[in-house]
Amino acid sequence: MASDQGVVTIRPAVQEDLSDIAAIYNHEIANSTATFDLEPPTYAYWEQRLAGKHEGDHLLVAVDEDEDVVGYAYSWSYRPRPAYDLTRETSIYLDPSVRGRGIGRVLYPALLEAMAASGVHTAVALVALPNPGSIALHKACGFEHVGTMREVGWKFDQWVDVEWYQKLLS
Repeated sequence: MASDQGVVTIRPAVQEDLSDIAAIYNHEIANSTATFDLEPPTYAYWEQRLAGKHEGDHLLVAVDEDEDVVGYAYSWSYRPRPAYDLTRETSIYLDPSVRGRGIGRVLYPALLEAMAASGVHTAVALVALPNPGSIALHKACGFEHVGTMREVGWKFDQWVDVEWYQKLLS
């Protein structure tokens, strides 16, 4: 698939991608409020994401022409109760070197298509503020803003607001 970055391939993640995925995420932990994690998760955490627990759990990567992982997106349990089984929470992270080049606009729709094909009805996403790039991506992918939670995260000695986005897939 083409993006402003050049040719990227979107595919399901494999075990060999996990260290690259972790590196992208760890950068966000250390440098942004895009995640409220304060410490890098264990390798076992990423193995769980790869294995999934439900048909609606997906972990996709975007790889460049050199087969380097430049981004990833995943869907996972929204809440652990059975009535929520057809709702999945989504996340997307890109390597800082490729942001703003269209990769998210090919990676995120691929995730949403995989979710829909596996029977997921609703995708929900949280966006910590400020994050105009993520808001623009969610809106471009058909998500709608459904609410704001004020001062729910504390990171880098400041309170952080979070916006909720939702997209019906079926």
